[in-house]
Amino acid sequence: MKIIAANSRANFDFLFSDKFDAGIVLSGAEVKSLRFNTGSLRGSYIMEKDGELWLSNCFIKKYNNTNDKSYIPNRDRKLLVKRKQINKIIGSLKQDGLSLVPINLYFSNKGLAKLLFGVGKGKKKYDKRQSIKEKDWNIKKSRILKNN
Repeated sequence: MKIIAANSRANFDFLFSDKFDAGIVLSGAEVKSLRFNTGSLRGSYIMEKDGELWLSNCFIKKYNNTNDKSYIPNRDRKLLVKRKQINKIIGSLKQDGLSLVPINLYFSNKGLAKLLFGVGKGKKKYDKRQSIKEKDWNIKKSRILKNN
């Protein structure tokens, strides 16, 4: 598994209840561009349209050797998820007011581009402070154990 792009703010801003893997519908030039790590998930989100999941605002740089003149780097890309999982995801979104957040964009062991996304609820400010305290304490704890 080779990670192409990671959304570092996702775990800081959201508490995830479920995580799912999905394939992405890409053109050949986009896959070649992703092989050079030219993708970004910053500011991207997942929305539901007509019973399907779409990745929006995900930036994939134009591949240099392509002849596509009308390439749009931030276009919407369809996610390939099984119908049973889509129904489960959409049901939880409508019921609890949760959101879909992309976490990682990676190549699987078979060489397929995949997206790891989570169903999560946004953290409040005090939750974020608590996670910062836990992170600092873990760093201090590892330093203490290392010195002893």
